[in-house]
Amino acid sequence: MVSFIGMATQEVNIKANLNIVLKSDTEQLEEVMVVAYGTAKKSSFTGSAAVVKNDKIEKMQTSDVTKALAGAVSGVQITTASGAPGSGTSIRVRGLGSINASSEPLIVVDGSPFDGDLSMINSQDVESMTVLKDAAANALYGARGANGVVLITTKRGKIGKATITVDAKWGSNSRGVPEYDVMRDPATYYTTYWRELKGMYEANGEANPGQLASNALITDSGSGLSYNVTTVGNNEVVLPDGTFNPNARIKYADNWEKEMFHSGLRQEYNVNMNGANEKTSYYLSFGYLDDEGYIVKSGFTRYSARLRLEHQFNKNIKMGGNFAYVNTSTVATSATEEQDQTAGTNMFYVSRTMAPIYPIYKRDENGNFMYDSHGRIVYDYGDTPGMQRPVSGNSNALGSQSLDDRKNGKDYFSGNMF
Repeated sequence: MVSFIGMATQEVNIKANLNIVLKSDTEQLEEVMVVAYGTAKKSSFTGSAAVVKNDKIEKMQTSDVTKALAGAVSGVQITTASGAPGSGTSIRVRGLGSINASSEPLIVVDGSPFDGDLSMINSQDVESMTVLKDAAANALYGARGANGVVLITTKRGKIGKATITVDAKWGSNSRGVPEYDVMRDPATYYTTYWRELKGMYEANGEANPGQLASNALITDSGSGLSYNVTTVGNNEVVLPDGTFNPNARIKYADNWEKEMFHSGLRQEYNVNMNGANEKTSYYLSFGYLDDEGYIVKSGFTRYSARLRLEHQFNKNIKMGGNFAYVNTSTVATSATEEQDQTAGTNMFYVSRTMAPIYPIYKRDENGNFMYDSHGRIVYDYGDTPGMQRPVSGNSNALGSQSLDDRKNGKDYFSGNMF
């Protein structure tokens, strides 16, 4: 009898010279899952665990491999405080485990606890992820596994000749939920605000409320809007009958949303070579990810390399190693760092509350951009004498961002031998 895993067993007659060719066994093999103490047949495993295979993981276009667990494993909650590329995730296995202490599960990569950023793991190198959810499954890890355990198993060489795989992906990042339908036209904003002023004067019993509203529309005191972006006088922008002056020309109308958000390019390239025979298996991979955020001046870049090599010297001696090197770079500003956000730097808030009459950049009386002595465009912070912006005064989210460079680079190396 001659047999081999994955091949059909054959019975052959004994001869001096034998040339045996085994055929692939078409019978479905029983599924095996990775658990705390090694592997186990899924049918005989009695603990609470869930497995996510690489075919599902590779379909998730994300820099954090654990985001593939979102919606795929019952009782597991994946949240993120920021949508910025490369941002970390928070994992909860069956709710909170403690009020004061951490409720994060233990992450184990190829048998070793992992304390680094999960964005350092290339999802294309992952063979499977197993979530251990109950006490019996986590017993091997003791108190460290009290909040659950996530076992990440990386790929290894597959039986056969050397295979080289090249994978390239392109995509874009954009806002999943569009902005509210807000006013983007200065003329509409002026006439709408004029009606509010007119209603106020009518409620106070003033004579000629329409004329009073036209006179008070653009002033630097009281309820005035301060900014006149037209070619006519301040009290002539909206006529006393509530119509926008037909002789007025709009000199400029900046769109804050378009300046703050865009479609960021996402590109990912992976090359791997793997193979194995009866004695040796190897897996070598290189990866590059450039993930540009949809908020301007944000992104995440990762270079990764991994080598997994195993060799069976004889029936008693087997040696191997698993090595990985990762370099990451994150570009962020106060607009993408939640802990540093204020009302004036939060681009989501500013884009939906800033009226279309308030410019991003300073302009002269003709509506032309103004530049400083170094040739850089000057941002409008709403603090010009006589033009005090009543909304987010003394601030400009894009102006602050242009001066706020935050680059966080990390190098990570791991290796183990057995």
